[in-house]
Amino acid sequence: MRKQSIAIAATIIFILALATLAMAAEPFAGTWKLNVAKSQYNSGRPDKSSTVTFAAQENGLKLVADGVDADGKTSHVTWNAKFDGKDYPVTGTEDVDTIAITRPDANSYSELFKKAGKEIASTRSVLSKDGKTITRTFKGKDAKGQEVVNIYIMEKQ
Repeated sequence: MRKQSIAIAATIIFILALATLAMAAEPFAGTWKLNVAKSQYNSGRPDKSSTVTFAAQENGLKLVADGVDADGKTSHVTWNAKFDGKDYPVTGTEDVDTIAITRPDANSYSELFKKAGKEIASTRSVLSKDGKTITRTFKGKDAKGQEVVNIYIMEKQ
């Protein structure tokens, strides 16, 4: 009986270790800062600063983003989402209610933003081969209904 209990405990510890390793291997995990000079804006004025921290969670990400826009207004946005394409709540902004994320491959993920159930914008984030830069391509519309495509360059801290 004792040998069976030890075997079960060892199996549980092994499974937990594998899960921890899988989450630790999340390539986006860590803190990233916006490089305003390298980013490209086809609409609007660039943000003054932005810091994004990603944490791995089971089959997904947790995001905490702090920023200062062109007018000096600060923001603190958070979300927890899985890579299942389902809607998850976004807090800290009036512009977006939910986010859905998917992972087409190990070094990229896509976001779909909604407000009152309507799709309003999307991004695709791609991690560089050296793991030091994220290129986030944002697509949406401005207040006048004009197409917006901005490219944000985030650097690992």
